[in-house]
Amino acid sequence: MFIGDLYAIGAGLFWSVAVILMRVSGFQIPPLPLNFFKNSVGLACLAVLLLVQGESWLPELGEGAYLRLIASGVLGISIADVMIAAALNRLGASMQALADCAYSPAIAAVGFLAFGETLSTWELFGGALVISGVFVGAAMTTEIKSKRDLWTGIVLAASAHILMAVAVLMIRDIYRESSLVWVTGVRFLIANAGLLVWAALRYGKRMPEKLLVGFRRRDTWITMIPMAFMGTFVATLFWIAGFKYLAAGRAAIYNQLSTVFIILLAYVFLHEKFTLRKSIGTLLAVAGALCVALH
Repeated sequence: MFIGDLYAIGAGLFWSVAVILMRVSGFQIPPLPLNFFKNSVGLACLAVLLLVQGESWLPELGEGAYLRLIASGVLGISIADVMIAAALNRLGASMQALADCAYSPAIAAVGFLAFGETLSTWELFGGALVISGVFVGAAMTTEIKSKRDLWTGIVLAASAHILMAVAVLMIRDIYRESSLVWVTGVRFLIANAGLLVWAALRYGKRMPEKLLVGFRRRDTWITMIPMAFMGTFVATLFWIAGFKYLAAGRAAIYNQLSTVFIILLAYVFLHEKFTLRKSIGTLLAVAGALCVALH
């Protein structure tokens, strides 16, 4: 097994554990401050790693590259991560993992629309399987309060993965040629700046009180710090490393294993029900994601 394969599998595994911890943390901390805390801890870890490695804090990149990094951080982290946390609060971990299967078709679709990459019959078939799997598995369970939460959560999760696909592919030339640690750190720095602006517009004068609630609530650190370390720091580095060393489709296959990991972890640790309908929907969605990734 090559190093890129290990990175991509590790990204799915670490992200799955982070999602379970995010679900627990989300019972007490709203999505916006939760993501600001998560990004801040991850950013501190990345800064320490940059110091240890002795890498440049400001590599020579063109103006266009920096503009794309800014757009990537805002779209893929500031906005998409908050949408994922909001979806998680509405759907629970296992149902949100089912909606996450939109990831592979989103990568293929963005490649087609933005880079002119062709879509094969298998990719179109896989995308249709994912959509059908989400609709089949979209059933009301004890974790979901209303049908509105169900469909709002699915739309939020699917839309977040489209944004993440756009964000990661628009800078793939940068992270293939530059330091992974530096690129990841810059994206999270930009993302936190975007969250500060978002919080200022949303909360007004109460922004410091609302945005920093995760730092004040020390009783939540037992889940939030491991969530930030494994999700923001480790999983993100592994995720980008997978795309650096593997073809996008191959990396997406391994990343999609997070769906299975999350559902199993949610069943064991959160006691979320795994119904027959959800099982069929998950099988359809995962099969569709694999069809897209393999082709």
